[in-house]
Amino acid sequence: MKLEDLLKIVQDDDMDLLKVKPAAPASATADVRLVASFKEIEDYVNTHGREPQPYHADMHEFKLNSRLAGIRASKEKTESLRPIDTQQLLGKPVESVDEIFADDEMGLLGNTEESIFTLRHVPATIKMPEKIAQRKPCKDFEKFAPLFAQCKEELAAGVREMRSFTGEQQIKVGHFFVLHGVMAYVAEVGEKEVKNKKVNARLRCIFENETESNMLLRSLATELYKDPSGRRILDAHDKALEELELIKEEDKATGYVYVLRSASKVPEIASIEHLYKIGFSTVPVEVRIKNAKQEPTYLMAPVKIVSAYQCYNLNPQKFEALLHTFFGKYCLSVQVADSAGAMHTPREWFIAPLASIEMAVQLLINGEIVHYRYDGDAQDVVER
Repeated sequence: MKLEDLLKIVQDDDMDLLKVKPAAPASATADVRLVASFKEIEDYVNTHGREPQPYHADMHEFKLNSRLAGIRASKEKTESLRPIDTQQLLGKPVESVDEIFADDEMGLLGNTEESIFTLRHVPATIKMPEKIAQRKPCKDFEKFAPLFAQCKEELAAGVREMRSFTGEQQIKVGHFFVLHGVMAYVAEVGEKEVKNKKVNARLRCIFENETESNMLLRSLATELYKDPSGRRILDAHDKALEELELIKEEDKATGYVYVLRSASKVPEIASIEHLYKIGFSTVPVEVRIKNAKQEPTYLMAPVKIVSAYQCYNLNPQKFEALLHTFFGKYCLSVQVADSAGAMHTPREWFIAPLASIEMAVQLLINGEIVHYRYDGDAQDVVER
């Protein structure tokens, strides 16, 4: 085809099929509802001269704050809305390293005492533990193989029984455990040491896969707490002894520790991952939550029972205080209006994985909670 023919085709394009259309503006390419919801936030800022605040008595303001937080947390939403962000609610885009240093209002990046490059409270040397537990082949496994075989036979016959691990005092020589699906036998417990009011000892643990470890007693306990399938294996004597010691005549039933999940349909509540209520009741949990949707402490919504434990000799006030301290700033802070319009701030809802909450409850019941803390960044219960 000749050039003249191409020019003629272009000139005869009566329907403009060959014209290049300009790119649509961001407000057209972004989701219409997203743009509208962002414009509503901007209108609020224009009217009130400030951003909507969290946990405010005004539910509309609370919703706008949650919506803005969700947009800021999404890179895709932020980038699509930035061209129409007239108030820089989404922040100014950073285009160079120089801009980062130029915007350092608090002096965190410069050569000052407040700089993040100025190290404080950092020891010159880090003291490492004398021994770090390691798995290695068990050279004399033939001595322990018959013990594992007998344990399995007695489990199958009902002579032995698996139960949940509930305390470090259960780790003794000659006891079997199941850790991450592998049976373990405590062959030796070294000399016990007390440091910072915590008892510890070096163990010799033999595993049924023909390996062994010199892990610490507290390390084994922590792993058993964390493992949802972690178990201890009781023989006939241990079972009988535990039944006798489990509940004594002088013990007083003080109620139930329970973990609940909210069935609220409110988006700001339903969208929170790992939100659970940890509470204490002197009556059966089913009775306590019967009117949940009419009580602010249950977020004015139905709840589902995740787990419940009957407790003895437990002080409910101490229980509340310990859990508030344990989960600290991960306690949900939200205001809820009751049927009369009065505002309430429930204090028993926590944002933490269920496994961590159930571990904390177990640690509280057996008195070991003082030796652990909740790491919100790692979303895990760790030793202090």
